[in-house]
Amino acid sequence: MADKTVLVTGACGEIGQALVQELSKRGGCKIVTADIAPLPEAINNLVAEHVQGDLVYKIKTFYDYDFNTIFHLAASLSSKAEIATEEAHRINVEGTMQLLMLAAYRSEKYKKAVKFLFPSSIAAYGMSSLDVKKSAGRITEDEYNTPHTMYGCNKLYCEKLGMYYSHYNGQRHLDANPPVMLDFRALRFPGLISARTLPSGGTSDYGPEMLHAAAQGKPYACFVREDTKISFMAMPDAIKSLLLLTDVPREKLSHVVYNVAAFALTAGEFQERAKRAFPDAQISFEPNPRRQGIVDSWPEDVNDSLARIEWGWQPDYSVDMFFDQYFLPEIRKRYGK
Repeated sequence: MADKTVLVTGACGEIGQALVQELSKRGGCKIVTADIAPLPEAINNLVAEHVQGDLVYKIKTFYDYDFNTIFHLAASLSSKAEIATEEAHRINVEGTMQLLMLAAYRSEKYKKAVKFLFPSSIAAYGMSSLDVKKSAGRITEDEYNTPHTMYGCNKLYCEKLGMYYSHYNGQRHLDANPPVMLDFRALRFPGLISARTLPSGGTSDYGPEMLHAAAQGKPYACFVREDTKISFMAMPDAIKSLLLLTDVPREKLSHVVYNVAAFALTAGEFQERAKRAFPDAQISFEPNPRRQGIVDSWPEDVNDSLARIEWGWQPDYSVDMFFDQYFLPEIRKRYGK
């Protein structure tokens, strides 16, 4: 019985499409989506209603909706945010704050906590140098919270806003009978890779871009150095982690922000995998100083033990399974290779 209403913002993006497909497969909810773009054909028939337009100006239309859960995926990503910083702040911060205010209002008014799932990012971290990055190893949620990008600053601040609206808004936790507050939960994702949608130009997309080019027999100039290393995750694992965190009872969570991880690779290791799969692959390395600087500020890997202990997180795809069972079969099918 579809008795719950779920809002997915940024539904046309890679995460959004995958999430809508999985929510539809699960059933039991009415899916409402929002995006600046029209819905792609892949999810058009899975959605009860789509609100198209600039989210900042559309949020007021949602006050009459009875949302049980909000997945707020809409964002201006890292590379674009560095070029248009004010616009990024408007989308990433103003849009998030207005949606948090809506969720807090509905939670209090109707005495039912709205769950607010927020995909944060490893961009919330900032490593001061490559030596520090290499020596730090797998870092925890509370380390190196000094982002070097507008996107990272936006994400970290929105995590804090989520904590505020779910715990401290009006200092109501001091009242004898505090009202119901919204239930904010955030995941710091690594670089996410989908086999079913094309890379969208994100700063961590050099790995999948490399493999898509190789599968098509096109040359590819990688915009980071060969030794550049960050953590990655298959899109199905990203969706799995979002839904696992959604389902866990609030009382079992001691935090509101959690790392999740799967595997860490260098750009050179992506090149090796591409050449192993497509021997004629033409891959060179031509680092872009701006994008290289962004990736250098991100940790090589993160410690996700909190998520594993508190809500049973573990990825389904190891690095070999990611390539052999998920990514390569899909792009071979896409390009007839």
